[in-house]
Amino acid sequence: MAVEAVMLAPVFLLFLMFLVGAGRVVEAQGEVNGAARDAARAASVQRTMGAASGAAAEAAKAALGGQCRPEVSLAGSDWNEGGTVRATVTCELSLDFLGFGAIKQVEGTSVVPLELFRRVG
Repeated sequence: MAVEAVMLAPVFLLFLMFLVGAGRVVEAQGEVNGAARDAARAASVQRTMGAASGAAAEAAKAALGGQCRPEVSLAGSDWNEGGTVRATVTCELSLDFLGFGAIKQVEGTSVVPLELFRRVG
């Protein structure tokens, strides 16, 4: 009985580490999706594309709370009356706490419509 326990203990610990890592990746994906949503909302209320990119970057940074340095892209946005703002937030998640230096890139995208009768510059 003791031999089986000794042989199965590393397998069990490896399985637990996998579960913790997978849970952290799922949690990080949700956080990055929320940051993309906040960035798209912040960008959609700005009048110019330049102000929108600054507001989106600040919103994503605030939403992630310093857990990573987000890269925000507004590529694919239709900056016209009745258009849409597409915000993509990319963040690198470090899995060093598991005992190996793995980095997972997590990306979230959100699309928010601009008002139909709004002036954009």
